[in-house]
Amino acid sequence: PSARGCGPWCVPCLVSLDTLQELCRKEKLTCKSIGITKRNLNNYEVEYLCDYKVVKDMEYYLVKWKGWPDSTNTWEPLQNLKCPLLLQQFSNDKHNYLSQVKKGKAITPKDNNKTLKPAIAEYIVKKAKQRIALQRWQDELNRRKNHKGMIFVENTVDLEGPPSDFYYINEYKPAPGISLVNEATFGCSCTDCFFQKCCPAEAGVLLAYNKNQQIKIPPGTPIYECNSRCQCGPDCPNRIVQKGTQYSLCIFRTSNGRGWGVKTLVKIKRMSFVMEYVGEVITSEEAERRGQFYDNKGITYLFDLDYESDEFTVDAARYGNVSHFVNHSCDPNLQVFNVFIDNLDTRLPRIALFSTRTINAGEELTFDYQMKGSGDISSDSIDHSPAKKRVRTVCKCGAVTCRGYLN
Repeated sequence: PSARGCGPWCVPCLVSLDTLQELCRKEKLTCKSIGITKRNLNNYEVEYLCDYKVVKDMEYYLVKWKGWPDSTNTWEPLQNLKCPLLLQQFSNDKHNYLSQVKKGKAITPKDNNKTLKPAIAEYIVKKAKQRIALQRWQDELNRRKNHKGMIFVENTVDLEGPPSDFYYINEYKPAPGISLVNEATFGCSCTDCFFQKCCPAEAGVLLAYNKNQQIKIPPGTPIYECNSRCQCGPDCPNRIVQKGTQYSLCIFRTSNGRGWGVKTLVKIKRMSFVMEYVGEVITSEEAERRGQFYDNKGITYLFDLDYESDEFTVDAARYGNVSHFVNHSCDPNLQVFNVFIDNLDTRLPRIALFSTRTINAGEELTFDYQMKGSGDISSDSIDHSPAKKRVRTVCKCGAVTCRGYLN
């Protein structure tokens, strides 16, 4: 290990977290991943509050110290604690637990002013640990993303933490045996791509965007953007999808049993690019095999790349970006378009999601897994054809026009 950190061996899955923390402190080493920083290496910093009691009219909180094992937790008087946010979170978590118990029509534990019921303290600790885990996941997502928009994570519904088998990627991940040629063979020499004959014209289609960077072509029409061989610069009006998501989005836990969802934190104008749908590119044969497994579990992540052929499918179950968490709706606010930039192979279009209407801040983002929502039907489709005798998945979108099933 280096003098400034624990080094690559410092992985919590190798030994217990408590043991790692003790080793690091003994050797005077910092390790951000397990909470040991220069700030708390020799000092104490409150990580979260675990319990509460009143002794001789004095309030005490059981403190978990950041970077220290649970065995070093101590009871501290309220007057010594300088962590108003953690105190407020403790109070909120206590209130939420009591509210959930009351909502469940069980016997509501008395709000004892002297001590907390063990079940309440246990819930508060679980929420604190969840909050820390989600913050770390949020930080990881923002380190991995390559676009302007920030990613936030929120769960005020249950104790679910970050998904254990999901890996964030920014572009297609080809499965073994599949080659993605990400280099165009030619490009435009325009000085103004909005007015001159550009890449879309060479492909026999219209320029997809207007001067406000909004899409103006109907669904089902391909988008050909300027590529790496084009002489135009990054401010070219025909470079929209390749710039990535410009909006700050939040992955949040839904309250109606649909798992995670995605909402926008800012207003999105109609017909604007929102995000790409990325994942592992697999053959249609492999997609058929995986589809049976996914349908039995009631999950839907397979997206057929059937713009001109039906050779490949995108599987976003394990590898993906924010779009992995976008839910289905029979009345969606996102529409799918096929995009070609550096890879002009029509069997492997990029999948872009554009807003169908103005989407207000705080509104959930959705698209129709069968492409039968607002607007025309796209040539792409999530692979859930009843003709393949797959298990039917109940739709929980709640839209007035809900079809009842995802497939």
